[in-house]
Amino acid sequence: MRLFAAVLPPPEVADELAAEVDRLKRLPGAEALRWTGRPGWHYTLAFYGEVEDDVVPALSERLARAAHRTPPFALTVAGGGQFGHGRALWAGADGDLDTLRLLADRAEAAARKAGLPMGEHRRYKAHLTVARSRDAVAVRPYVALLAEFTSRSWRVGELALVRSNLPTSGVPGEQPRYEVVARWELGAGG
Repeated sequence: MRLFAAVLPPPEVADELAAEVDRLKRLPGAEALRWTGRPGWHYTLAFYGEVEDDVVPALSERLARAAHRTPPFALTVAGGGQFGHGRALWAGADGDLDTLRLLADRAEAAARKAGLPMGEHRRYKAHLTVARSRDAVAVRPYVALLAEFTSRSWRVGELALVRSNLPTSGVPGEQPRYEVVARWELGAGG
């Protein structure tokens, strides 16, 4: 199964972000972007790709330890940017980014210890993808509006292991479906 570790915004923060995305969708040229839906909004901590079923228990055990060793922390959805010369538009994060990075590093280390190949380690950059495009799109107006956005703060209290189910229908614009397969409380290990 295709898996990743993530922090998920709570419903009230997703509501605020949804209002901002609706504002972005009213900008000229917004139809050139494929907007992600609320069920897909998350901060990916570590992407694992295809994971064999027999590896999931070891990965889960190590992620549980990582969560238990990481204290809860405050986070907001704030600001934004783009990747790939206008191919992806994202909302950023603010708050206790040091602890968020620590949790991301621990989620990556958990995979390595479980035997998953993780490639070269890169410094974690918190982003929540709100839109994508196959072609480069002029996203400067979107990034400018996102720069002004800040959600309410919330207490991140869990780490999620999420399964990504890629579209198979061939319907243009169909989004991946995400399913939380496990959750671990942060700081439960004291």
